[in-house]
Amino acid sequence: MLRSPLQPPQITDEIRARFDTRDEAEALAMPEKITAVATKGDIGLPGEVMAQFPSLRMIAVYGVGVDKIDLAQARDRGIAITTTPGVLTDAVAEQAIALILAATRRIAEGDRHVRTGAWAKGKLGLGYSIRGRTLGVLGYGRIGRRIAELARAIGMDILYTDLQAVEGEEDAFRSSPAALAQDSDILVIAAAGGSGTDGLVDQKVLAALGPNGLLVNVARGSVVNEEDLIAALNTGGIAGAALDVFQNEPNPRPDLLKMPNVVLTPHLASATIDARLAMGRLVIDNLAAFFHDRPLVTPLEVLS
Repeated sequence: MLRSPLQPPQITDEIRARFDTRDEAEALAMPEKITAVATKGDIGLPGEVMAQFPSLRMIAVYGVGVDKIDLAQARDRGIAITTTPGVLTDAVAEQAIALILAATRRIAEGDRHVRTGAWAKGKLGLGYSIRGRTLGVLGYGRIGRRIAELARAIGMDILYTDLQAVEGEEDAFRSSPAALAQDSDILVIAAAGGSGTDGLVDQKVLAALGPNGLLVNVARGSVVNEEDLIAALNTGGIAGAALDVFQNEPNPRPDLLKMPNVVLTPHLASATIDARLAMGRLVIDNLAAFFHDRPLVTPLEVLS
């Protein structure tokens, strides 16, 4: 079953050409015949849908997010899950740096300043350089480390928080999100979504980041308590935010849309032709491995 067309369109075309596919409506009319599902990370496969396919044995995710998949049911039923790690790392890391620069150099605000004719009435205020400032990376996996690498090249200092310190980078480790925020000028979220990180960035973390701090999120909207974020932005608790993801997509909270110190992009961190083609190839390769009884290329370990 193909839950949603994948981009670029040639990926969907190849899946349909190589495999016997059904869209969701068609699949629900013949649930006993569905053995594999291809879905996007932001769509997933909820438990109530998964339960309707008794023969399901494999879920191929176009992306790395699995927070919208019923992992417990998949584990209990022995359903394999694959994702597309690695190939989107550079794209997401580049987007994080772009958002940092857009906010600190007021690029999005400046674009509006020119388009609305406000420039003729006065200059835009000053931004600031990120060179020499400290970037805190919340979630130090593939993407978090790549963000750190790019930021170092610009001249930023790096701190991070993860489940444990990385060998050789112990001095940069901070034991909690609040401790990381306290020592950072900019806090970028690269942590996985799911119940373990739901609302992780809350009032305590934002207060630690402080009135000069910038929050950047290229992970999942669920990691941030948006009510606390909006309160911090309204009261000057933090200086600004740059967000690619939101709790309610594609309808972010109206308050965020009104704030000039917030940069917004529509969940497009991995949206480069290079990354999306590579992601699609991994989905196809995993499906081919499944249907030919070969080891899956990028299986996800479903933990208890």
